[in-house]
Amino acid sequence: MKIGELVKRTRVSKETVHYYIREGLLPKPRKRGRNIADYDDGYVERIRMIKELQDRYFLPLAIIKNILKHQKKSPEGQSLLSLRREYFRPVDQLLPSEVEGEEAFLKATELGRKWLVKMEEWGIISPEIRNGRKIYSQDDITLGKLVLEMDKVGIGVRDGFDAEALKHYRDLFREIVVMSHKYYFEATLGKLPPEEFSKRIVQGREIMSGFFYHLYRKLSREEYRRILRLLETEAKEGEDFSRVP
Repeated sequence: MKIGELVKRTRVSKETVHYYIREGLLPKPRKRGRNIADYDDGYVERIRMIKELQDRYFLPLAIIKNILKHQKKSPEGQSLLSLRREYFRPVDQLLPSEVEGEEAFLKATELGRKWLVKMEEWGIISPEIRNGRKIYSQDDITLGKLVLEMDKVGIGVRDGFDAEALKHYRDLFREIVVMSHKYYFEATLGKLPPEEFSKRIVQGREIMSGFFYHLYRKLSREEYRRILRLLETEAKEGEDFSRVP
């Protein structure tokens, strides 16, 4: 495709495309003539990823360049970026924004009916009732899809995972959310006009969501390394014991 088509599909300017190329965020396009360059679909995906990492995670271009550089070299990186694009992309790109009724929800998430009953019982998925019909929010849809993904990667009942742990997670997170709102309201209530206060609430929610997400990942890595060290120590001690005559 020509650069005009690329601009139309990605909603960035020609100057931005050229800047990304100069900075090494995009590869140089294949030339079809002195002043004609050809861009394939890979450029569309790459530009959308750059914008997502900027808009959603507030990452500078230097860090984004490093992410793009290593994503193809690391299966873990590819998997992570794939999950981010599916479950953490901006609201206007997530399908659908809400659905009406259980059947529509099950179709959108592919979650089993019995698990939907459980998730609602535990308060993980909590539809709003409008005119006697259940309306599932975007967050409900995303959570339903993530529960299904958990089962696919071995965090499911058939793998020995106690599904009721999800209820405990929900209870713990509610305590954290209540606490974070308490701190925020104490710091800002009565100090801002209503319109600015509402704006800050939305911004704060997104920023704190990112904070908790990255904090979980950090603590998870630390716990994983601790468990590995423990297993290695136990294996070494067992090996040393077996050598004792």
